[in-house]
Amino acid sequence: MTLKVGVVGLGWMGRVHLRNYTEMAGVEIVGVVDVDPKAREEVTARFGVTAFATLDELLAHELDAISVCVPTSLHHETGLKIIAKKINLLIEKPLAATAAEGEELVKRAAEQGVALMVGHVERFNPAVARVKELVGDDIISIQIERVGPYPPRIQDVGVVKDLGSHDIDLIRYITGSEYKSVYAVTSTTLGKHEDSALITAQMENGVLASISTNWVTPYKGRKILVACESKYIEANLITQEVKEYSAFSTYDKSYSVREWPLMFREPVKEELTQFLAALRNNTPVPITGEDGLAVLRVFERILPGA
Repeated sequence: MTLKVGVVGLGWMGRVHLRNYTEMAGVEIVGVVDVDPKAREEVTARFGVTAFATLDELLAHELDAISVCVPTSLHHETGLKIIAKKINLLIEKPLAATAAEGEELVKRAAEQGVALMVGHVERFNPAVARVKELVGDDIISIQIERVGPYPPRIQDVGVVKDLGSHDIDLIRYITGSEYKSVYAVTSTTLGKHEDSALITAQMENGVLASISTNWVTPYKGRKILVACESKYIEANLITQEVKEYSAFSTYDKSYSVREWPLMFREPVKEELTQFLAALRNNTPVPITGEDGLAVLRVFERILPGA
Protein backbone atom coordinates (compact mmCIF):
# COMPACT_ATOMS: atom_id res chain seq x y z
CA MET A 1 0.00 0.00 0.00
CA THR A 2 1.59 3.25 -1.14
CA LEU A 3 0.96 6.27 1.08
CA LYS A 4 1.02 9.78 -0.35
CA VAL A 5 2.85 12.16 2.00
CA GLY A 6 4.00 15.75 2.24
CA VAL A 7 6.33 17.81 4.43
CA VAL A 8 5.57 21.36 5.57
CA GLY A 9 8.62 23.32 6.68
CA LEU A 10 12.09 22.69 5.26
CA GLY A 11 14.29 23.63 8.17
CA TRP A 12 16.68 21.11 9.69
CA MET A 13 13.99 18.74 11.00
CA GLY A 14 11.80 19.05 7.91
CA ARG A 15 14.71 17.94 5.75
CA VAL A 16 15.34 14.98 8.06
CA HIS A 17 11.70 13.93 7.59
CA LEU A 18 11.97 14.40 3.84
CA ARG A 19 15.19 12.40 3.53
CA ASN A 20 13.71 9.53 5.50
CA TYR A 21 10.52 9.50 3.43
CA THR A 22 12.62 9.27 0.26
CA GLU A 23 14.37 6.19 1.67
CA MET A 24 11.15 4.35 2.59
CA ALA A 25 9.33 1.81 0.42
CA GLY A 26 5.64 2.35 -0.25
CA VAL A 27 5.85 6.13 0.12
CA GLU A 28 5.11 8.72 -2.57
CA ILE A 29 6.16 12.28 -1.76
CA VAL A 30 3.47 14.49 -3.26
CA GLY A 31 5.22 17.72 -2.34
CA VAL A 32 6.92 19.90 0.23
CA VAL A 33 6.23 23.45 1.42
CA ASP A 34 8.41 26.34 2.54
CA VAL A 35 8.17 30.11 2.23
CA ASP A 36 11.90 30.37 1.46
CA PRO A 37 12.66 30.07 -2.29
CA LYS A 38 16.25 28.99 -1.57
CA ALA A 39 15.07 26.11 0.63
CA ARG A 40 12.65 25.00 -2.09
CA GLU A 41 15.39 25.09 -4.71
CA GLU A 42 17.80 23.11 -2.54
CA VAL A 43 15.42 20.24 -1.77
CA THR A 44 14.15 20.11 -5.34
CA ALA A 45 17.73 19.75 -6.58
CA ARG A 46 18.68 17.18 -3.94
CA PHE A 47 15.54 15.04 -3.74
CA GLY A 48 13.70 15.75 -6.98
CA VAL A 49 10.48 16.61 -5.18
CA THR A 50 7.84 19.17 -6.06
CA ALA A 51 8.13 22.23 -3.80
CA PHE A 52 5.33 24.71 -3.09
CA ALA A 53 5.44 28.18 -1.59
CA THR A 54 2.14 27.79 0.29
CA LEU A 55 0.36 25.06 2.22
CA ASP A 56 -2.81 25.62 0.17
CA GLU A 57 -0.96 24.55 -2.98
CA LEU A 58 0.02 21.26 -1.36
CA LEU A 59 -3.46 20.69 0.09
CA ALA A 60 -4.93 20.90 -3.40
CA HIS A 61 -3.49 17.41 -3.98
CA GLU A 62 -4.59 14.03 -2.64
CA LEU A 63 -2.62 13.14 0.50
CA ASP A 64 -2.65 10.46 3.18
CA ALA A 65 -0.31 12.14 5.65
CA ILE A 66 1.73 15.28 6.27
CA SER A 67 4.72 15.98 8.52
CA VAL A 68 4.41 19.43 10.11
CA CYS A 69 7.92 20.79 10.75
CA VAL A 70 7.26 24.53 10.87
CA PRO A 71 8.17 26.73 13.89
CA THR A 72 6.11 25.99 17.02
CA SER A 73 4.20 29.27 16.74
CA LEU A 74 2.73 28.03 13.43
CA HIS A 75 1.73 24.51 14.54
CA HIS A 76 -1.82 25.48 15.47
CA GLU A 77 -2.69 27.32 12.27
CA THR A 78 -0.98 24.76 10.04
CA GLY A 79 -2.42 21.77 11.87
CA LEU A 80 -5.99 23.05 11.71
CA LYS A 81 -5.76 23.57 7.93
CA ILE A 82 -4.53 20.01 7.41
CA ILE A 83 -7.12 18.51 9.78
CA ALA A 84 -9.89 20.40 7.96
CA LYS A 85 -8.87 18.49 4.81
CA LYS A 86 -9.11 15.20 6.79
CA ILE A 87 -5.43 14.42 6.26
CA ASN A 88 -3.49 12.52 8.92
CA LEU A 89 -0.58 14.44 10.41
CA LEU A 90 2.55 14.20 12.51
CA ILE A 91 3.34 17.47 14.24
CA GLU A 92 6.89 17.95 15.48
CA LYS A 93 7.18 18.54 19.21
CA PRO A 94 5.90 20.48 20.98
CA LEU A 95 2.35 19.99 19.77
CA ALA A 96 1.55 23.71 19.90
CA ALA A 97 2.58 26.99 21.48
CA THR A 98 -0.07 26.80 24.23
CA ALA A 99 -2.24 24.19 25.89
CA ALA A 100 -5.36 25.91 24.54
CA GLU A 101 -4.04 25.58 20.97
CA GLY A 102 -3.10 21.96 21.63
CA GLU A 103 -6.56 21.19 22.98
CA GLU A 104 -8.17 22.57 19.83
CA LEU A 105 -5.90 20.49 17.59
CA VAL A 106 -6.69 17.30 19.53
CA LYS A 107 -10.41 18.07 19.53
CA ARG A 108 -10.59 18.87 15.80
CA ALA A 109 -8.58 15.77 14.88
CA ALA A 110 -10.96 13.58 16.86
CA GLU A 111 -14.00 15.22 15.27
CA GLN A 112 -12.60 14.67 11.76
CA GLY A 113 -11.40 11.12 12.45
CA VAL A 114 -7.83 12.17 11.68
CA ALA A 115 -4.76 10.49 13.16
CA LEU A 116 -2.68 13.08 15.02
CA MET A 117 0.79 12.06 16.20
CA VAL A 118 3.28 14.25 18.05
CA GLY A 119 6.97 13.98 17.19
CA HIS A 120 8.51 13.29 20.59
CA VAL A 121 11.24 11.46 18.72
CA GLU A 122 13.37 10.41 21.70
CA ARG A 123 10.86 7.68 22.49
CA PHE A 124 12.22 5.93 19.38
CA ASN A 125 15.84 6.10 20.52
CA PRO A 126 16.98 2.49 21.14
CA ALA A 127 18.60 3.58 24.41
CA VAL A 128 15.29 4.95 25.70
CA ALA A 129 13.50 1.77 24.61
CA ARG A 130 16.02 -0.31 26.59
CA VAL A 131 15.65 1.89 29.68
CA LYS A 132 11.87 1.46 29.46
CA GLU A 133 12.35 -2.33 29.28
CA LEU A 134 14.73 -2.42 32.26
CA VAL A 135 12.76 -0.35 34.74
CA GLY A 136 10.18 -2.08 36.88
CA ASP A 137 7.74 -0.73 39.42
CA ASP A 138 10.51 0.07 41.91
CA ILE A 139 11.76 3.35 40.41
CA ILE A 140 12.96 5.83 43.01
CA SER A 141 14.14 8.70 40.84
CA ILE A 142 14.99 9.71 37.29
CA GLN A 143 17.46 12.42 36.27
CA ILE A 144 17.91 13.70 32.72
CA GLU A 145 20.58 16.02 31.34
CA ARG A 146 20.08 17.58 27.92
CA VAL A 147 22.50 20.38 27.15
CA GLY A 148 24.27 21.94 24.18
CA PRO A 149 25.32 25.15 22.44
CA TYR A 150 22.88 27.87 21.46
CA PRO A 151 21.02 27.00 18.22
CA PRO A 152 20.48 30.13 16.07
CA ARG A 153 17.75 28.27 14.12
CA ILE A 154 15.46 28.33 17.19
CA GLN A 155 13.90 31.78 17.50
CA ASP A 156 10.33 31.35 18.75
CA VAL A 157 10.72 29.34 21.99
CA GLY A 158 13.17 28.93 24.84
CA VAL A 159 15.13 25.91 25.99
CA VAL A 160 12.26 24.47 28.06
CA LYS A 161 9.89 24.16 25.10
CA ASP A 162 12.65 23.07 22.73
CA LEU A 163 15.03 20.72 24.56
CA GLY A 164 13.03 20.30 27.76
CA SER A 165 9.93 19.08 25.94
CA HIS A 166 11.75 15.83 25.10
CA ASP A 167 12.38 15.04 28.73
CA ILE A 168 9.07 16.18 30.15
CA ASP A 169 7.60 13.58 27.80
CA LEU A 170 10.23 10.91 28.54
CA ILE A 171 9.65 11.12 32.29
CA ARG A 172 5.91 10.48 31.77
CA TYR A 173 6.75 7.64 29.38
CA ILE A 174 9.40 5.91 31.50
CA THR A 175 7.61 6.25 34.84
CA GLY A 176 4.14 5.54 33.44
CA SER A 177 2.79 8.31 35.64
CA GLU A 178 1.53 11.89 35.45
CA TYR A 179 3.07 14.94 37.13
CA LYS A 180 1.86 15.55 40.67
CA SER A 181 4.06 18.59 41.37
CA VAL A 182 6.55 20.31 39.09
CA TYR A 183 8.73 23.40 39.48
CA ALA A 184 11.43 25.17 37.50
CA VAL A 185 14.03 27.88 37.83
CA THR A 186 15.31 29.47 34.63
CA SER A 187 17.73 32.13 33.44
CA THR A 188 18.17 34.10 30.23
CA THR A 189 21.67 34.95 29.04
CA LEU A 190 21.96 34.80 25.25
CA GLY A 191 18.62 35.81 23.75
CA LYS A 192 15.05 36.83 24.56
CA HIS A 193 13.96 33.40 25.83
CA GLU A 194 15.24 31.34 28.75
CA ASP A 195 18.35 29.35 27.84
CA SER A 196 19.01 27.52 31.12
CA ALA A 197 16.50 25.61 33.22
CA LEU A 198 16.43 23.25 36.17
CA ILE A 199 13.14 21.37 36.48
CA THR A 200 12.18 19.21 39.47
CA ALA A 201 9.06 17.12 39.88
CA GLN A 202 7.29 14.39 41.77
CA MET A 203 5.09 12.02 39.83
CA GLU A 204 1.72 10.70 40.96
CA ASN A 205 3.33 7.33 41.70
CA GLY A 206 5.92 8.96 43.98
CA VAL A 207 8.90 8.92 41.60
CA LEU A 208 11.18 11.94 41.93
CA ALA A 209 12.38 13.54 38.67
CA SER A 210 14.77 16.25 37.58
CA ILE A 211 15.78 17.78 34.26
CA SER A 212 18.87 19.91 33.67
CA THR A 213 18.76 21.60 30.28
CA ASN A 214 20.56 24.55 28.71
CA TRP A 215 21.93 26.19 25.59
CA VAL A 216 25.13 27.40 27.23
CA THR A 217 27.17 24.17 27.15
CA PRO A 218 29.76 23.98 24.32
CA TYR A 219 29.00 20.33 23.58
CA LYS A 220 25.86 18.19 23.27
CA GLY A 221 25.01 16.01 26.26
CA ARG A 222 22.03 13.64 26.50
CA LYS A 223 21.95 11.35 29.54
CA ILE A 224 19.34 9.54 31.62
CA LEU A 225 20.02 8.18 35.12
CA VAL A 226 17.37 6.00 36.76
CA ALA A 227 17.65 4.85 40.38
CA CYS A 228 15.56 1.80 41.31
CA GLU A 229 15.46 -0.27 44.47
CA SER A 230 16.88 -3.25 42.56
CA LYS A 231 19.23 -1.53 40.09
CA TYR A 232 20.68 1.68 38.69
CA ILE A 233 20.47 2.47 34.96
CA GLU A 234 22.65 4.87 33.00
CA ALA A 235 21.91 5.73 29.36
CA ASN A 236 23.69 7.94 26.83
CA LEU A 237 21.14 8.92 24.18
CA ILE A 238 23.78 10.15 21.72
CA THR A 239 25.93 7.01 21.65
CA GLN A 240 22.88 4.82 22.42
CA GLU A 241 24.78 3.04 25.21
CA VAL A 242 23.03 1.65 28.29
CA LYS A 243 24.60 0.33 31.51
CA GLU A 244 22.74 -1.55 34.23
CA TYR A 245 24.26 -1.62 37.73
CA SER A 246 23.07 -4.19 40.25
CA ALA A 247 22.04 -3.05 43.70
CA PHE A 248 25.07 -2.24 45.88
CA SER A 249 25.87 -5.08 48.24
CA THR A 250 26.63 -3.95 51.77
CA TYR A 251 27.91 -7.49 52.46
CA ASP A 252 30.86 -7.51 50.06
CA LYS A 253 30.87 -3.77 49.24
CA SER A 254 30.43 -4.31 45.49
CA TYR A 255 28.03 -4.28 42.57
CA SER A 256 28.02 -5.72 39.08
CA VAL A 257 27.74 -3.81 35.80
CA ARG A 258 26.09 -5.02 32.61
CA GLU A 259 26.47 -3.19 29.33
CA TRP A 260 23.49 -3.65 27.02
CA PRO A 261 24.57 -3.76 23.36
CA LEU A 262 22.22 -1.95 21.01
CA MET A 263 22.00 -1.77 17.25
CA PHE A 264 22.22 1.90 16.34
CA ARG A 265 19.01 3.18 14.73
CA GLU A 266 17.99 6.61 13.52
CA PRO A 267 15.09 7.61 15.79
CA VAL A 268 13.31 9.75 13.15
CA LYS A 269 13.23 6.84 10.70
CA GLU A 270 11.70 4.60 13.37
CA GLU A 271 9.21 7.33 14.28
CA LEU A 272 8.02 7.77 10.69
CA THR A 273 7.94 4.02 10.11
CA GLN A 274 5.66 3.51 13.09
CA PHE A 275 3.49 6.49 12.12
CA LEU A 276 2.89 5.14 8.63
CA ALA A 277 2.40 1.59 9.93
CA ALA A 278 -0.38 2.86 12.19
CA LEU A 279 -2.08 4.49 9.19
CA ARG A 280 -1.75 1.34 7.07
CA ASN A 281 -3.06 -0.93 9.83
CA ASN A 282 -5.67 1.50 11.14
CA THR A 283 -4.20 1.26 14.64
CA PRO A 284 -3.52 4.05 17.17
CA VAL A 285 -0.42 6.15 16.59
CA PRO A 286 2.32 5.51 19.19
CA ILE A 287 2.39 9.09 20.51
CA THR A 288 -1.04 10.66 20.62
CA GLY A 289 -2.23 14.23 20.64
CA GLU A 290 -3.12 13.70 24.30
CA ASP A 291 0.52 12.84 25.01
CA GLY A 292 1.61 16.07 23.38
CA LEU A 293 -1.06 18.00 25.26
CA ALA A 294 0.19 16.64 28.61
CA VAL A 295 3.59 18.20 27.88
CA LEU A 296 2.01 21.57 27.04
CA ARG A 297 0.16 21.54 30.36
CA VAL A 298 3.44 21.02 32.20
CA PHE A 299 4.91 23.99 30.30
CA GLU A 300 2.13 26.20 31.60
CA ARG A 301 2.72 25.04 35.17
CA ILE A 302 6.44 25.88 35.09
CA LEU A 303 6.41 28.88 32.72
CA PRO A 304 3.41 30.97 33.80
CA GLY A 305 2.33 33.37 31.09
CA ALA A 306 4.79 32.00 28.54
